[in-house]
Amino acid sequence: MADYVQQRLEDRIPGLEQLERVGLFTRKERIGYQFKREDIEFPIISRVTSVFRRATTKWQEDVQLWLSHVAFSKKWGTKAQLSKVFSSMLAIHPDKPSLWIMAAKCEMEDLDSSESARHLFLRALRFHPENKKVYQEYFRMELMHAEKLRKQQHELELAKIDLGEYEFSPEILSGKLAEVVYRDAKQKIKGAEFMLSLLNIAAIFDFTKELQDTILQDLQKEHTDDSVTWDFMARRELEAAGAPELRSAQGRASDTNRREERCCAVYEEGLRSLNTEPMWTCYLTFCLDRFKRKTNFAELKQKVSLQVLLSSGETESAAQVAIAATKRFSQSLETWNLSLQTLVHLERAEAGLLFQEALKNVNPKDSLSLWQLQAEWNMVSQTPEETEALFQVRAAADLIPAISAALKETYLEWAYKTSGYKKARKIFKSLHEHRPFTKAFFTKMIQIEKEQVSFKTVFNLRDYYERALREFGSSDDDLWMGYIREELGAHGSPENCGKLHWRAIKSLVGESVERFTTQYTLMQTGHI
Repeated sequence: MADYVQQRLEDRIPGLEQLERVGLFTRKERIGYQFKREDIEFPIISRVTSVFRRATTKWQEDVQLWLSHVAFSKKWGTKAQLSKVFSSMLAIHPDKPSLWIMAAKCEMEDLDSSESARHLFLRALRFHPENKKVYQEYFRMELMHAEKLRKQQHELELAKIDLGEYEFSPEILSGKLAEVVYRDAKQKIKGAEFMLSLLNIAAIFDFTKELQDTILQDLQKEHTDDSVTWDFMARRELEAAGAPELRSAQGRASDTNRREERCCAVYEEGLRSLNTEPMWTCYLTFCLDRFKRKTNFAELKQKVSLQVLLSSGETESAAQVAIAATKRFSQSLETWNLSLQTLVHLERAEAGLLFQEALKNVNPKDSLSLWQLQAEWNMVSQTPEETEALFQVRAAADLIPAISAALKETYLEWAYKTSGYKKARKIFKSLHEHRPFTKAFFTKMIQIEKEQVSFKTVFNLRDYYERALREFGSSDDDLWMGYIREELGAHGSPENCGKLHWRAIKSLVGESVERFTTQYTLMQTGHI
């Protein structure tokens, strides 16, 4: 044993003599001395490597010792030496996924060998077939490989070098190998969160649009029962790029507001199909994030709070929040609508006074939704006399056309449901000269009339159609077709159809003429 140690010491003498001869020791790196490397450094590196080899053979379970050997080999060793160290380490520790990943990354990034890295990942998956991290890094490696080839191709094209028979594979350049990894991973590892991690990796590379679309489609198809999917889809709306022309602060603010509304629409769609605690948590977290960023998101936060309270059955708290919200955001139509909807749903007496308060604060031109909501509330909670008084004022005499037109339809439907046909016809006759109208006002009365059994029905229907056509006959081909079908019916007069056809052709304009002609021809030939 002593002889062996003595031999080791004597082996170091040539290196020491060389250091003394050139006067180096610690001045080498400072002065950039690069001569005599074969005589000075290589023997030292070889001896240190030998020490590491003996140490790792004796203490094979010491992972830190193996990693020290790897670090030394990276700094001083050759490529072949580094690969050997990893190979020996993995033979002893195949149960540690992180070591497989480290070895593959080293082959890819330090040794520039995509093939060796791929081989290591495939071996790793034999030992760890359901390890997320291995699949993620394997997926990333294939995309990096494709990106490297794309850069090489670009450089060769710029240099106008003839590649001859060698060509870059379009499939590999577009990331098809990564897609193979993705599909295999998707079969082995389930869950939206894992698929999203792969999507985020793909998004780093600028040539993966098709791959990203594939992952996104699979996500929406297979994981709509996961709140993570809805959370991602909603936040994706917020991250969508704004229009380039929105340079002013006001334009950017409006764009942000629209994107936030789209986010909310996605969350609310998710809640309709997945009304779970994680889904609500995602929605609330999003709202709080926006609120902390000092965006105009306080109203949204209030809205979600109300929805959470109603969902959990905290009706009293929901009512208090609704009332408080109207005081805090008294100029917000959305807040008034949500709060009043909550109070109407809870059948709270405070709704009546708050309707009046809302209509004082909201711009009259924007108040249609409030009037419609109040009409619905009146129909359920107020006397018929009070409800009719509201309709008479707003449907017949309101100065804002949109409100007057919309409430005529609601008034007619309410009259029929509560008091029957005679009341509905009386209301119609009292309103049919008070413009403006909606088409639905006339079609509702037509539907009511057709439900009656009377010899006067056909005459009344003609009156309704004529009045409707007076308002909409130049653009609505469906009304003309409906009128013609009534005349072709059991109680109509088919001989009138020719006159109606001639009138329709004369009255309709633009594309509506073509649509009418097509529909009329199909009806005559028995195709509809």
